[in-house]
This record gives sequence, structure tokens and C-alpha cells, in this order.
Amino acid sequence: MTSPGNPERSEPAFDAAERPMLEGWLDFHRETLAMKCAGLTDAQLREASVPPSALTLLGLVQHLAEVERYWFREILEGAELPDLYSTEEDPDGDFMVTASTTWAGTEPVWRAEIAAARESAAAFRLDDLSQGISSSGEPFSLRWIYMHMIEEYAQHNGHADLVRERVDGATGK
Repeated sequence: MTSPGNPERSEPAFDAAERPMLEGWLDFHRETLAMKCAGLTDAQLREASVPPSALTLLGLVQHLAEVERYWFREILEGAELPDLYSTEEDPDGDFMVTASTTWAGTEPVWRAEIAAARESAAAFRLDDLSQGISSSGEPFSLRWIYMHMIEEYAQHNGHADLVRERVDGATGK
């Protein structure tokens, strides 16, 4: 199974208000990850291309599905949800893929978590505080969560760029 050939990605507006700007940049980075996966076979998406690292493009998508779920639903809303891929025995399980891990099975989970994250965030203002708290006991504002998610995607899109280049030589934004 091949990943989608041409995901849509729009540049964030240059003059948007704060919330649309944050949402625009987060969506930009979400679609950047989809672009890094576009046009590859499942085998290529599972390829750990920089040994000894086991990092793969599908593993990054699984991880970011888990991150979307954690920050927007568990921390922001206070929902108690099971992890999607990680376990107590394997806290990095979200990065791990097997021979049966596919784009067709992984991408809809990631997209569903993005949709759920948008729905969760829609019920909060930027200054509203989360139900979940930090290790120091402090709640997070939605603004902080947006900024952190942009940072999280930007960091992992850098990883995805390197992995993709190693898999098939493709580079780009």
C-alpha cells in the first residue's frame, strides 16, 4: 500500500489573529509530516534508515497520534484514555513498527486523533487552563499546548526529513 501522493498543505496566514495563527502553524506541520510520508510503500515507511536508530516514518506518525491524544484529550480535557501504542512495559512503543504496520492502518488513527484534538481545543479559549497538570503541579494554557505541539511537530518533521532523504533521496520543505 502506498501513502497518499499529494497531501494538501497551506501556508499559515501572514496576518491572522493569534488563535488562527497557532492553528494554522500546527496544521502546516501536521501536513508536512503527511508530505514526508507521501508516495512511499509500506516497506519504505517502515524502514529504519539511520542505524542504530529504529526511527521510521510510520513510527513518527504513530508517535504523533499518541501526542495529539495526550495533550489535547488527556491533558487539556482531563480524559482518561489508554495509550494507542505505548505500554507501561514499553513506553516508547509508539515509535515501534512491525512488518504488519501499514499506512492504511496508521494514518486513519493519526487523522482521527487530529480531529479529536481540534474538537477538544474548540471548547477552550487560549488562556483557559488544562484539567491535567505538569509534573510541578501546574496546569497548562491552551496557548502553551499549541506552542508545544508546533514544537513537537517541527522537531519530528526534521527527523522525518532526514529519514525520507535516506529512504529514497527526496528532500524538500
